[in-house]
Amino acid sequence: MASAMTKGSSGPAGSSWPKATAGDDVTADLARLMARDLVFVMRFLGESQYRLQQHFHDFIAEELARQGFTKETHPLIGGFVETHALVMRDFVFSGVALTHQVRIDEMERLLGDTTSVLRVDIWDQLRGHIDMAERQFKTQAPGLERQLEAYRAPSRTNDEGERS
Repeated sequence: MASAMTKGSSGPAGSSWPKATAGDDVTADLARLMARDLVFVMRFLGESQYRLQQHFHDFIAEELARQGFTKETHPLIGGFVETHALVMRDFVFSGVALTHQVRIDEMERLLGDTTSVLRVDIWDQLRGHIDMAERQFKTQAPGLERQLEAYRAPSRTNDEGERS
């Protein structure tokens, strides 16, 4: 497969990212970059998330109570405790996930996937989600006019005070 990126080219607005050559499909570019850029990361789900969040909730509430901050003295403290428990939970899980990453080649080897079925499945999912995101944007585009006004270039006035 020929390289879909031209070496040394730049993306939009002079960025240093490689730019796809005309007619290339972004999904094919992403599939080509999988060996370098795709990483499988572990993620805790369900009860594990709740359990760690509850641990931090209790921990924070106890620490604050030791300092004199309780529900009795600060009735709205529950939101503070909950928010910080979520942040601490996500910090722990993100840190652990970042230290345990597996590349696509390693995952294929672990799964015994000698025919790259996993890559094809990922390509299919990428293509479907890209299409879905583009369709969603197109349906929302007519309502974006008000939001985009904030990005309009400021109008200039000439010497006579007229706007140009």
